Amino acid sequence: MIASLPMYDRPETAVANDALWQGIRDALGTGPERLTRDGDLWDHWLSPDLLLSQTCGYPYRARLHGRVTLVGSPVLDLPGCPPGFYYSVFVARADDPRTDPQEFATARLAYNDALSQSGWAAPQNWAAARGFAFTNPIHTGAHRTSALTVAEGGADIAAIDVLSWHLMQTHDPFTAGLRVLARTDPKPALPYITALGRDADTMRAAVAHAIHALPSDTRATLGLKGVTYITATDYLALPNPAPPPLPAPPN
Repeated sequence: MIASLPMYDRPETAVANDALWQGIRDALGTGPERLTRDGDLWDHWLSPDLLLSQTCGYPYRARLHGRVTLVGSPVLDLPGCPPGFYYSVFVARADDPRTDPQEFATARLAYNDALSQSGWAAPQNWAAARGFAFTNPIHTGAHRTSALTVAEGGADIAAIDVLSWHLMQTHDPFTAGLRVLARTDPKPALPYITALGRDADTMRAAVAHAIHALPSDTRATLGLKGVTYITATDYLALPNPAPPPLPAPPN
C-alpha cells in the first residue's frame, strides 16, 4: 500500500508529517510503515494500492475525480477562513512600488504548476472576476521556487498557497524581502484521497483521530486543526482557467 502527504512536506515538517501518518496508521490498524516520498505523484494518486494521499483541488477536478475516492479536506489554522477552505496570497518584492495585483497584469507571474489551484487557477480566476488576466507566466515547479524567483528578481508576482507561505515565512529568510499584496477568495482546501473502492468514512475518521491526538506543537507545525468533508460537487464547481501558453520553441 502507498501513503503520502506531499503537499506541505518539507525538511522542517517531515517529522511532524511522519507523526501524523503513524497516528493514522495506528487508527486504521494497517498501512505502510513509512510515507512514500519519492516517485511520481500521479503514479501515487492513481495507484489501486493508494491508501491515503493529499492532492490539490485542481488536479482532483481536472483528472482525478471518478478515479479516486474523496476522503475529506483539512481544517487549517486560518483565522477568518471557513473550515475546510484556504486561499492564496499574492506576493511581490517589498521594494516594488505597485500595490494592486491588477498592476501586474503584464508583469512576470511565477506559478508552480499549470494544474495548481493556488498557484495558477486561483490568481487567474481572481483576475478574471476583475476583468483582466495575468499574461506573462513563468513556470517554476514549486511554490517555494515561485516565491524565491520573485525575491531574486526573476519574476514580479506569485500567488502562493497560504499555508505554504506561512511555512516559508517560518523557515525561509528570503521571505523578508517579499510582501503580501492581497489574497484570493477562499476555496476548498487540498483534499485527502484514497483509491476507488476504499471506505472514505473510515479513512476520514482515522485522519481526524490522528490530528487531534497530535501534540499541540506538532499540529501547529503542520498548520492543522482537523478534517472535514467538502463535497466533490463543491470542488468541481470551481472554474478552470485557460492553461498557460506553451514555451516558445528554440530558434
